[in-house]
Amino acid sequence: MSKVKFRYNPETLSYDKIEKDFKYYIARVFMHFFFGGVLGMIYFFAYSYVIDSPKEKRLIRENARLTTQFEIMSNRLDETVKVIDDIQRRDENIYRVIFQADSIPHSIRKAGFGGVNRYEPLEDLDNAELVISTAKKLDVIMKQTYVQSKSFDDIIELAKNKEDLIKATPAIMPLNNKDLKRTASGWGYRIHPIYKTRKFHSGMDFSAPTGTEIYSTGDGKVSKITREKTGYGNRIEIDHGFGFKTLYAHLDGFNVRKGQKVKRGDVIGYVGNSGTSTAPHLHYEVHVKNRKVNPSHYYFNDLSADEYEEMIERSSNSNQTFD
Repeated sequence: MSKVKFRYNPETLSYDKIEKDFKYYIARVFMHFFFGGVLGMIYFFAYSYVIDSPKEKRLIRENARLTTQFEIMSNRLDETVKVIDDIQRRDENIYRVIFQADSIPHSIRKAGFGGVNRYEPLEDLDNAELVISTAKKLDVIMKQTYVQSKSFDDIIELAKNKEDLIKATPAIMPLNNKDLKRTASGWGYRIHPIYKTRKFHSGMDFSAPTGTEIYSTGDGKVSKITREKTGYGNRIEIDHGFGFKTLYAHLDGFNVRKGQKVKRGDVIGYVGNSGTSTAPHLHYEVHVKNRKVNPSHYYFNDLSADEYEEMIERSSNSNQTFD
């Protein structure tokens, strides 16, 4: 039962009973609802933004575990990248060198991914930076692994043809030079015998009498036979495949025809004095992938270590070429 309340009346000097009308009860109800609503809102926001629910606690723990797993995966991917880099170095510096294969450009091995942003759907995640970084590492590894796999396929094919490669490699001297006395002028800068200017000599000269037999230094096909009164004069070019070509210049005559297949040691022509030449000799060149290289690096079938040193010394002593 509600308590009866009184109000002091100064006019009558007595207490008058307070009568409660309908508005009073409406106001009371409104106040109860108002304060109840305020308390409800405070509880709601506290529960939603301050106090974690059991489900949110489970999600937070799960997110922490996933973040840790991503960090571990990222570290392992870093180690995998190091392993792949080591495999690529071995591929470039050992396997491709042994089999005379073209190097794979760094731009291809490390190529990225163009086009649209592949990682845009991940940018809204809480740990977007970590997730995107890990995804990028994984994509790079997949790309590098694919390139390396294709590279090993090429190496396997080259290995299957290793016997043919060995036969095709220019590996002997182009004429009989057992005592090495026919070694005249080697690779490097020399004084031109006619123009008397310092000029790079991109081959090796062998002095020999006119008519001395000239040998093919590796298996291949005669790709060109040229007869000229200047320059290299009468010359033969042989395509050995695998990027190897050889040139034999200043010949007196030919023993082969264009398109003919030859074996290492076959007589292809004869020493002469044709073209821009001052004495009977053979000018010999080795080309690897259309680049002239030092022929002395390719006499490994003929010479011992001591003989090789003597040949290098003899070819370096001359300060002048024959052509």
